Amino acid sequence: MKILANDGLDPSGIEALTQKGFEVITTKVPQNLLTQFINEHGIRTLLVRSATQVKRDVIDACPTLEIIGRGGVGMDNIDVEYARSKNIHVINTPSASSESVAELVFAHLFSGARFLHDSNRKMPVLGDTVFAKLKKSYQEGIELRGKTIGIIGMGRIGQEVARIALGLGMRVIAADSNIGKATIKVKFYNNQFINVDIETEPLEGVLKHADFITLHVPAQKNGHMIGAAEFSQMKDGVAVINCSRGGVINESDLIAALNSGKVVFAGLDVFLNEPTPAKEILTHPKISLTPHTGASTLEAQDRIGLSLAEQICSILQIH
Repeated sequence: MKILANDGLDPSGIEALTQKGFEVITTKVPQNLLTQFINEHGIRTLLVRSATQVKRDVIDACPTLEIIGRGGVGMDNIDVEYARSKNIHVINTPSASSESVAELVFAHLFSGARFLHDSNRKMPVLGDTVFAKLKKSYQEGIELRGKTIGIIGMGRIGQEVARIALGLGMRVIAADSNIGKATIKVKFYNNQFINVDIETEPLEGVLKHADFITLHVPAQKNGHMIGAAEFSQMKDGVAVINCSRGGVINESDLIAALNSGKVVFAGLDVFLNEPTPAKEILTHPKISLTPHTGASTLEAQDRIGLSLAEQICSILQIH
C-alpha cells in the first residue's frame, strides 16, 4: 500500500501510516512527471499541500488512485468533484491549522501596528547612524486593545481569530453569508472561560466600522472580494490582513490604497501569482510579508499528519 506525500508529511503522520503497513514515499516529484511516477509505483494515495496540482489530467491518467489528500484547508489545487465522480476519496484537514493561521494574522497585526516590518529592514542598515531619526519615525505606533477587528469569513479560522481578539480586549465584528451567529469560547490559563456570541452582519457594515480587517474566505470564482469599491467604504487608516487565498484582494487596488493612505498597512501571507508575487507587493514599505506559511508550525504539521493518517486508515478500514 503505497502513499506518495509529494509536498512532504510530518514525521508523526509517516510513523502512524508506517505502523499500519503503508509505504510512505516523500520524494518530491515534479508536476510534469507526477502521473508517470504514480503509475510506475502503483500509488494508491496521493497527499499534497498547495504546490502539487491534481487536476483532471492527473486523475484520468492515474487509475490506481483511491485517495487524494490535502494537508490543509483549501482544495483549490484539486478537482474535487471530478475526483469524487471517479470514486476517488478526497480528504483534507480543515481544523488542524486554524490556531496557527490565526496566530499569524496577529503576528502581521502587531508587526504593522508597531512598524516591525519596516524597522526590521532599516535597523540593520541605518540603526547605527540615524537611530534617533528611526525612533522618531516609529513613534506613532498603535495598540490593538480597544480597537475593532472585522473578520470576513467566520469559519474555523475566523472563529479562532475572534477568540484571540477577544482575549486581547478587542471588539469583534464579522461578516459571513453562511453563518448567522458564532459562539466563541474564550479560555483562560486556569481553566476558566467565557462564551461570547457574535452575530454576523452584511459586509458593508464590517468594511465601514473596522479598524483592522482580516479575510478568511475561499478563492473567489469571479475575481476578487476586496477591490477599489470596497476600499472606498473602509475607514481612513484601516489595516488589512490576508492569510486566506491569493486573489481575494485586488493587489493593484491595495497598492493604490496604501499609497493614498487609505490603508495604513497590510499583512499578506498569500499572493495572486504564487510562487512569484509581484515586485511592487514584495518591495512596498507598508506591507508585512510571509511566504504562505499560515499552517507552517510544528504543532499544525503534527496535527495535519495525524489527521491524514487517521482518515486514510478509516477509508481503507485498516485498524
